[in-house]
Amino acid sequence: MRWQQARRSDRVEDRRGAGGGVKRGATLGGGGILLLLVAMYFGVDPSLLLGLTDAATGGASQTRSADYQGSPEEEQLADFVAHVLGSTEDVWSTLLPQQTTHDYRPPTLVLFTDSVQSACGVQGAAVGPFYCPGDTRLYIDLDFYSVLRDRLGADGDFAQAYVIAHEVGHHIQNLMGTMRKVHAQQTRLDEAAANDLSVRLELQADFLAGVWAHHAAREGLLETGDIEEALNAASSIGDDTLQRRAGGRVRPDSFTHGTSEQRVRWFRKGYETGDVREGDTFAAKRL
Repeated sequence: MRWQQARRSDRVEDRRGAGGGVKRGATLGGGGILLLLVAMYFGVDPSLLLGLTDAATGGASQTRSADYQGSPEEEQLADFVAHVLGSTEDVWSTLLPQQTTHDYRPPTLVLFTDSVQSACGVQGAAVGPFYCPGDTRLYIDLDFYSVLRDRLGADGDFAQAYVIAHEVGHHIQNLMGTMRKVHAQQTRLDEAAANDLSVRLELQADFLAGVWAHHAAREGLLETGDIEEALNAASSIGDDTLQRRAGGRVRPDSFTHGTSEQRVRWFRKGYETGDVREGDTFAAKRL
């Protein structure tokens, strides 16, 4: 990816080293195990799973610790995500009002280590990248990219960009009211039906990531092999693939993000169409 050609966003809040009460390597209770599984499943909104919808402080007063110094590789990743975020801002600021009745208000991306305070509560690094609708922020511990590469087998800079684009997809769902409607419906449904809505929400975020990729390609930011990197990432984090990797049996009724085939197909559809209106996963009879 020619990411340095993208505009660098100034909406990055660096809280690395600030901490939030949960340290790497801490013992996980039942809730922590759930969060760890969520991290493996990639990019979930914790408020949807845990009901953390109260608008507590977003931790805006937290800043990067004065004595925190990331490695050169980490600092490059921090620069990378700022450029990718800038690209999503440029694409969606034009595209969303063109194709929908909504204007685009860009989110802030928060870099953190160990744990972070958000309007969705204190979240540990085990939760992985997430979007919090209560404060309209994306959160990422850059160590997640090592997990993505080494444990999930998804390498490449465009696989990393896909992480950001997927979370921005959740932000768009929040702006359009989709996330709020889904959460309200889930509280009235049984587990299987609520999981089905979660799958549809996540597949739509994958689709929206593909829409961004379509327009990033038109801006000349993509290189040969980039889309394959994103498709590999989507495949690596399918519910069925993760359950097989964990050594358990595949349980479709427990899926919350969709199968590898579904995630690949919806990202590809977004990339091929570049049209938000083609991504109504909630009306789709076949996911």
